[in-house]
Amino acid sequence: MRIKDIAREAGVSTATVSHVINKTKYVTDETREKVQQAIKKFNYHPNAHAQMLALGKSKIIGLLVSDISNPFFPEIIKSVEAAVFDLGYNLILLNTNYDAGRAVEYVHRLIQMKVAGILLLISEFDEGLITEAKRKKTSIVFHDLGIVGEKMSNVILDYAVGIDEAVQHLVSLGHRNIAYIGGSHEIYSGRVREQAFIDSMKKHFPKAVAPKIYEGDFRFEGGRRAAHQMLQEKDLPTAVVVANDLMALGAMQEFKASGLQVPQDISIIGFDDIAFASLSEPALTTVCSPRVEIGRRAVEALMLTVDRPHQQGIEVRIPTYLIKRNSTAPPSRK
Repeated sequence: MRIKDIAREAGVSTATVSHVINKTKYVTDETREKVQQAIKKFNYHPNAHAQMLALGKSKIIGLLVSDISNPFFPEIIKSVEAAVFDLGYNLILLNTNYDAGRAVEYVHRLIQMKVAGILLLISEFDEGLITEAKRKKTSIVFHDLGIVGEKMSNVILDYAVGIDEAVQHLVSLGHRNIAYIGGSHEIYSGRVREQAFIDSMKKHFPKAVAPKIYEGDFRFEGGRRAAHQMLQEKDLPTAVVVANDLMALGAMQEFKASGLQVPQDISIIGFDDIAFASLSEPALTTVCSPRVEIGRRAVEALMLTVDRPHQQGIEVRIPTYLIKRNSTAPPSRK
């Protein structure tokens, strides 16, 4: 079945069929309905290569994530895939493994494939990402990187609100000696979360000494290592805020292995609300990153610029909030 057969059935030109399929020109509702009925009748599927030639780009969206093994990402991926499918696009998923150089290379490859747009839901950053996108005028959405411009949008998680809620919760329970396990300082979102914790502690304890901060890597073992380091200290905190749930679960395991009970001996709060957070023992108190909304809003922002050559991107701000479970309790010591 060819496009000319669809045109003959619908009683229109092949150009009109192409405009209906590719949405490249206004077609009346009546004509569009005739073409769509013909397509349905013959179960016609457009040739992807022909579409790319007609549009100057493919019907493909590229999605980059930092670590496909991190439980934070599957919900975002599923949300993006559902939104992309509903819009008639296909999705290519790529894993950067927190490597900024790899991210730049993937963006270069996707642009060569003439993708319609790219979602960079990654934590690592390199100026080459912006340079490459600008040079080829490719629609792109960043995550947390604060970059908005022509064909470039940014989805920002409001870390500060959720982290302040976490600190406020611990303070309300009576905690004063609160430590922090952060992500790598090389990752932008890691620095933002850490600063949000520091600012919140200053607000609640303006005259206190700076809280202890331990650097992790956003992975389970990084949480264990940071907790092990904490256990070597003379003054053990009564509570810990952790930059993500994977590290929080790793820290919890390390504390338990040392004989401590959570939350009786030490309270823990994570960040993200991954599926495992509610299944841990005890269930993890955590700050929720609404990942379904992140994916959906990222696709919406991308589509605003896909078919508009000089369209300015937008900034989308998504709030975070605390979910109280069983890993926090009043301190048994001061």
